[in-house]
Amino acid sequence: MNNRKKIGIAAACAVIAVAAAAFVAHSRTSGDKGETAFTTAVVEKRDLGSLVQATGIIKPKVGAEVKVGARITGRVEHLYANIGDRVKKDQVLVRLEQDDLKARVDQAEAAYLEASASFDKAKSDLERDKPLAQAGYVTQQSIDVLQNAFDVARARVAKAKADQDYAKAQLSYATIKAPIGGTIASVTTQQGETVAAGLSAPTFITIIDLNKLEVNAYIDETDVGKIGVGQEALFTVDTFTDRDFKGKVTAVYPRAVLQENVVNYITLISIENSEGKLKPDMTANVTVTLKKKKGVLAVPGAAVVREGGRKYVMLQGKDGKATRSEVKTGWKEGAYLEITSGLKEGDVVMMAEGNGKK
Repeated sequence: MNNRKKIGIAAACAVIAVAAAAFVAHSRTSGDKGETAFTTAVVEKRDLGSLVQATGIIKPKVGAEVKVGARITGRVEHLYANIGDRVKKDQVLVRLEQDDLKARVDQAEAAYLEASASFDKAKSDLERDKPLAQAGYVTQQSIDVLQNAFDVARARVAKAKADQDYAKAQLSYATIKAPIGGTIASVTTQQGETVAAGLSAPTFITIIDLNKLEVNAYIDETDVGKIGVGQEALFTVDTFTDRDFKGKVTAVYPRAVLQENVVNYITLISIENSEGKLKPDMTANVTVTLKKKKGVLAVPGAAVVREGGRKYVMLQGKDGKATRSEVKTGWKEGAYLEITSGLKEGDVVMMAEGNGKK
């Protein structure tokens, strides 16, 4: 046998060996894939709740957001407000220029004093001459003239007093105070700028009371019939995903809103925000608890198999063997199902390992 034939035979043997090894590896792999791994779960008592989940937006309650403006035209002399500042009710935010307003108050006060003096004189003349008229020393016509002077003087006093009150009110408008306590959300004016009051007061400061926020949750029409005032709710926001905030349902809007062809009903949920962490317009992931059951038997839902309208589990015996046991289920919460019959506490059920993954 020459060298060329020896080399050819050796190469052929090598190819056959590689192919055989590949076949064996494939067979082993296929066998592994055919096996199903099982895991077990213990039947235990848990607290389950019937839940409705929805998405919502945090909004200020009615009256929690107030827009502050000027009722008179004037130049901003002092601005005491900055975005983010916390203010108390009646705290001074802005002072407008007051020189001309103070002058008008002085003029109105002087006119009131003048009218009051004229009234006192008219009153004195009338009271002096009335007895004389009764004695016949003064004519009735003179008394009528004095009475008229008295009435006119009294009316002038009333007008002067009204003008004085008006001037003082205008002066008070130059000092703009916070109508509510809260946090300043926006400021759209600056010191030295002139604000003009027209038919409506210009808004240049917005205050939000962060302690009076609520969640506007959008509940699907299929679930809204289950929602009632007083039900407890939990929600998270994207910036604090590891924290649950508590609330309660306070109202359900009777009119629906249409979002992407889905009918939803706005449900108001009161919240506690004493720490000031929650802000308006944050997105909230809401879970409303409809009812609660405490201490009910439950297993992972993956352990329950449905077949022909019936439900059963694979119950593991003391000898390690599994037997098929029919069960009845109740509420579902997350990955767990309530077991109403067919199992007892401490039983061990089996399920395919892949089915347990959610």
